[in-house]
This record gives sequence, C-alpha cells and structure tokens, in this order.
Amino acid sequence: MTIRVLLADDQALLRGAFRVLIDAEDDMEVVGEAADGREAVELARATRPDLVLMDIRMPGADGLGATAAICGDEELSGTRVLILTTFEIDEYVAQALRAGAGGFLGKGAAPEELLAAVRTVAAGDALLSPAATRAVIDQFLAQPDLAAAAPAERLAVLTAREREVMSMAATGLTNEEIAERMFVSPFTVRTHIHRAMSKLDARDRAQLVAIAYQSGLVPPGRPA
Repeated sequence: MTIRVLLADDQALLRGAFRVLIDAEDDMEVVGEAADGREAVELARATRPDLVLMDIRMPGADGLGATAAICGDEELSGTRVLILTTFEIDEYVAQALRAGAGGFLGKGAAPEELLAAVRTVAAGDALLSPAATRAVIDQFLAQPDLAAAAPAERLAVLTAREREVMSMAATGLTNEEIAERMFVSPFTVRTHIHRAMSKLDARDRAQLVAIAYQSGLVPPGRPA
C-alpha cells in the first residue's frame, strides 16, 4: 500500500527536498504541497492524504492551527500529522500533540529517520522522536486543565495486559523494547496497543499515551 503524503512547509527548497526523498520510495508518494497552514487544511480536504508532514512554524496560518483543523475534521479521521520542528522540545510541540498530532521529528533528523517516521506515524504507531520523548510528554501533560481529562475509571475496559503495555508505551518505549521486557513478540505488543486504542477510542498512539498520563496510570516524569 502506498502512503500518500502532503507536504506543508513555507520553504520551497525544503518541500522540494522532501518531495524528491519521498517520491524515491516505492511505498510513498507526495500528493500535494502547501506553503502555509490554511493551504495545508484545504489540500488535506481535497487530497485525503494518509499523512501530513507539517512544519509547525509558518507565516500566516501556522502548523498548530492547521493540525487542530485537520485532526478535528471527522472526514479526515484517516489522516495523521507528523510535525517537523527545529527544536525537539519546542513549546509548540506540546500544543500540537494536544491538537491531535501523531508525533514529531526534529528537522535535523537524517533522511532515513524521516522516512521511518512517515511510515510509523502513518500506521498510527509512532509518538515522538527518541531524543525528546520524555521531556515533551512531561511538558504536554503538565497542564492544569488536563487534571480531570481522563478519569481512572475509563481504564476499566482494559485487560491487565493492555494496561501494562499501555503504561510502558507511555514512557517512550518502542514495541520492540516492550516485547523484550514482557518476553513476547512485537506483534503481540502491537495487538495489545491497538486493542487499547480501540477500547479507549484513541485516534492513535499519541492519544493513547496522553490518556495513560491523564488517567494517572503513569505519573508524569516516571522514568522508562
């Protein structure tokens, strides 16, 4: 299956570089380019991409507003947003995750890291780049208005195994790392995560992790 990607960045040179990189992959194609947030939302609705590669800082309508609009549109429920940012602990990244972004990546990432991020976020399996996972999660969740956002009772629908996997995913561990700790296969971990997402009506892994913290399953700042 081909991953259809929409590029949103105000720098034409960067968009061109991303297009060449992505179009060279057998399982990806660029379906459009946007120079600001407003255009990104319009093109997302017109092209229905699997993923939007979104620059968070653009003139006029920025990536933050565009992310909220895309993730809040029921007709774009199958579209994921991967945020690109210059600084991996940028304060706007936390807001983008709250708006529904599936993950983010620093602009200094290597080409192979970007391609891997596109694949994993498009599949709903990625959250953040390893370098900043814990720092950004803490910032994302250290908001007073989130205190009662997801009561612990909400987790009652999960099995003990699903809670265990969910708590480890919330600390930034990959499926492979969780599988190692639980002595199971990565496929089994992925199954538990997807079942938990389905039961909790989480759009993607990012929302699942947010629920883990908001409900108190994982206290902010807990080390992996």
